[in-house]
Amino acid sequence: MSQYTFSGGIHPYDGKELSKDKPVKEVLPKGLLVFPLSQHIGAPAKSVVAVGDQVKVGQLIAEAGGFVSANIFSSVSGTVKAIEPHRVATGGMVQSIVIENDEKYEEVEYAPAKPLEQMSKEEIVQAVRQWGVVGMGGAGFPTAVKLAPKNPEKIEFVIANCSECEPYLTSDYRRMVENPELVIGGIKCVLKLFDNAKGIIAIEDNKMDVIKKMQELTANEPRIEVYPLKTKYPQGGERQLIYACTKRAINSKMLPADAGCIVDNCETLVAINKAVTENKPTLHQIVTITGDAVNDPRNFRVRFGTNFRDLLDEAGGLKGEPEKYVSGGPMMGFAVFDLDFPVVKTSSALLCLMHDDVIHATQTACINCGRCVEACPEKLIPSQLASHAEHENYAMFNKLFGTECIECGSCSYVCPAKRQLAQAIKSMKKLAIAKAKEEAAKKGGDK
Repeated sequence: MSQYTFSGGIHPYDGKELSKDKPVKEVLPKGLLVFPLSQHIGAPAKSVVAVGDQVKVGQLIAEAGGFVSANIFSSVSGTVKAIEPHRVATGGMVQSIVIENDEKYEEVEYAPAKPLEQMSKEEIVQAVRQWGVVGMGGAGFPTAVKLAPKNPEKIEFVIANCSECEPYLTSDYRRMVENPELVIGGIKCVLKLFDNAKGIIAIEDNKMDVIKKMQELTANEPRIEVYPLKTKYPQGGERQLIYACTKRAINSKMLPADAGCIVDNCETLVAINKAVTENKPTLHQIVTITGDAVNDPRNFRVRFGTNFRDLLDEAGGLKGEPEKYVSGGPMMGFAVFDLDFPVVKTSSALLCLMHDDVIHATQTACINCGRCVEACPEKLIPSQLASHAEHENYAMFNKLFGTECIECGSCSYVCPAKRQLAQAIKSMKKLAIAKAKEEAAKKGGDK
């Protein structure tokens, strides 16, 4: 049993066998591509192109709208057809740049990159900022901001989050099988920023083949070590990962840097490597199209802006009409009602399920079994939090640390009463945080 783990967690059916053993397939987009100006945490990017402009692959089409924001680049050559609102995976309408692909893929000329050993720390961070790198594991936080903590000398660990604990998803696994050197190259770039840090490549032990490959490739890297993590969901959660690797705990009021850690997803490290060592933006994402409703589940290397409906066609279409489509994985993803939305920097997967267990479940009263407490990786009491959420009891919700919930869904998964605990807590958490900000603003105004 691996020593690298955390308390709580669950072992859901992982569904990874559907796509894990098939090579990544390149997909060229068709027709119109949509580039939302908000595909990262922070301020939306601002368009620097106009309708009718001709663009090339790798051309800047939107610049960061603030310190916490990110540049956006065209993944194809063609003509800007519109700048207008378009629907994204979350269901909202976001101002977007629409480009008609001319299918020539003419690329801009990039300046040659300096060798990594000759680059200063400032140049590395600037390259990451210039080329619009964000957290590609789903969070979308601008990476240049993360790589510039207040006290860089206090960073002791740079952790590559390669656990991929979410069921069904296999894009990180395929990346490590096919391009492990790019992940290692990315962690080397980050380590150059932090003189006192050790690099950790954290991989769940259900992926022993890539663990062994990574160990071989880093055998002569004194600052990098591969940690086999115990296979358990949510092992890839930032707080759980940090604790598993370092035994240091953080909460919602802390950043990983406060525990001396920098954590980057597998694909984010590949993007960092490209930005720093090639002086180029990342224009693709590896996306898993999977589920029992898909004829040929597999991973696709997709240009940003590509429509998800086209990806489903590349996967051989559907066996029948699914009861549920999920953007992302089954635990932390969200149901979608339409597939007409684009691949963006934070896209990970489309899950198509013939049977929707959730809508067919019959909720009953809590039986006080305590399973949700055992499963919660944050050591909360989900059954009580959900009850307080249902009654909008902010005082008790906050007293029981409801805002510390990481929304992993473990409690709902294990509940024999089929209560939608995570959904209730997640909704109440948003309201509680908003209410706290409102009250803080009022107190500030009274002074």
